[in-house]
Amino acid sequence: MLVFILSRLLQAIPVLLAVGVIAFSMFRYVGDPVSGMLGQDYTDAQRTALVHRLGLDQPAYVQFGHYVWAALHGNFGYSYRIAEPVATLFATRLPATLELSITASVLSVVVGIPLGVYAGIWRRSWLSRAFMLTSLIGVSLPTFLIGILLILVFAVELGWLPSFGRGHVIELGWWSTGFLTWSGLRALILPSITLGLFQLTLIMRLVRAEMLEVLRTDYIKFARARGLRSRTIHFGHALKNTMVPVITVIGLQLGGVIAYSLVTETVFQWPGMGLLFIQSVAAADIPVMSAYLMLVGVVFVVINLVVDLLYYAVDPRLRIGRGGRGA
Repeated sequence: MLVFILSRLLQAIPVLLAVGVIAFSMFRYVGDPVSGMLGQDYTDAQRTALVHRLGLDQPAYVQFGHYVWAALHGNFGYSYRIAEPVATLFATRLPATLELSITASVLSVVVGIPLGVYAGIWRRSWLSRAFMLTSLIGVSLPTFLIGILLILVFAVELGWLPSFGRGHVIELGWWSTGFLTWSGLRALILPSITLGLFQLTLIMRLVRAEMLEVLRTDYIKFARARGLRSRTIHFGHALKNTMVPVITVIGLQLGGVIAYSLVTETVFQWPGMGLLFIQSVAAADIPVMSAYLMLVGVVFVVINLVVDLLYYAVDPRLRIGRGGRGA
């Protein structure tokens, strides 16, 4: 197992380098951060001095080499827009993004799997058909439109929930959380539903499709012939054998939720890393944009590793096969 983990980590190094090269190459030619930092009135000497101080007069490969070397030491440079260390900005915004992403993912898993199981077992019931019809909304509508509709109904018309912001948060060291305040929990409801609705419907439809396929297999028919209870067949045999593809989708969607939460954060003005990235794109803040994409690459690598490890916990055939090769 340790060899497997180390091999995956070694494979992640060229992936992260490729992500860094692509991000740095794309954003190096986006906008003019020097003009944005100097304003409208500046001299050529001031511009030349700032370009030299930022290292923008060096060749691209030299700039990228300095960036990678600094990133390995936890230094991602300074934001051109705010003039603060990028690591500090990320530490400030990361709790908001993680809380939103984890809440949306937990919501999609906790609700999506039971609905998918119900729709797969009792597929001819009217409630199952209602679930599948409703799931088309989450699959079809874009995220920003779902967020706007939720704001219109629950914030503007009914006035039940806030339409923007994170609410009141409590500082626990460097971590800020809204889970411990009523206003923080209320502010989390609409954006988490908006962000998790697509994942919820996707998981529900996938679980239903896998349950229908597994319930037609011979070993399920044999279990019924042995007189096993329906609960044992459905949850002890069928559901467990549907989890391998479901775990894959959940893992990849969790990475996608963290990476693409910028749309939801923009709609609800959620003070997370996605909103920071959008603001950095508008200001051509290259250090923040490059560091954000590098972080997203790390998140996907870690999630893929966790998904691979969960395969061994769910599917005993993989453990037996790996043990046989090792013998």
